[in-house]
Amino acid sequence: MLMDIFSSFDPHTNYIYSSISPLLFWSLTGLSITLIHPSFWINPNRGFWLISTPLEIMFSQSSRTLGLHIKGFSSIIVPIFILLISSNLLGLVPYTFSSTSHLLMTFSMGLPLWLSLIISSMSHSPKMFAASLLPSGAPAWLSPALIIIESVSILVRPITLSFRLAANMSAGHIVLGLMGMAASSLMFSSLTTFSTLMIIQVIYTLFEMGICLIQAYIFCLLLTLYADDHPH
Repeated sequence: MLMDIFSSFDPHTNYIYSSISPLLFWSLTGLSITLIHPSFWINPNRGFWLISTPLEIMFSQSSRTLGLHIKGFSSIIVPIFILLISSNLLGLVPYTFSSTSHLLMTFSMGLPLWLSLIISSMSHSPKMFAASLLPSGAPAWLSPALIIIESVSILVRPITLSFRLAANMSAGHIVLGLMGMAASSLMFSSLTTFSTLMIIQVIYTLFEMGICLIQAYIFCLLLTLYADDHPH
């Protein structure tokens, strides 16, 4: 039993969250990707589209940006997209620790990726990187303020990137937890209300599955858009 609605976000709340959940996550992720991967089969199986479709979507998205000129960029973005989809969806499984609802997980992914783009830009062309901080055609008297504003906007990118994913995942889990607590309290008091609440919870779970896919796509989409600032 959960102590409160926010105890589901604490991996040390009980034994289930601290021991079974990481093993369940990595085993299910590795097994699903291995069984679907085409190298595991002589001929492509029917479930091949489950992994080929996300791969094609994210690869085409990274190809439409200037990240195409960065060697290995698409090879990094595509696996991260698959990892985020698996993490978000497995977070909906009962008694499973939701890793993407924590800033420690999202920030540890967003910060190195953003920092690698910044370091690569500065080392590849320092002059073009410095020139990108000042919009073209800006008046001279506004240049110091515009440089500061642009620098701040670049520095807060990993924070907004991490907070967006963690906040959306946390909000969905909190709503599902509230519905579960309300349904358990109404199970033996009002059958009609309980049935209605369960139907709403099922619909919202399907909606939350769509949110998991969308948030994984937005996370990787923003990284590809950040690559547009990389000089080529």
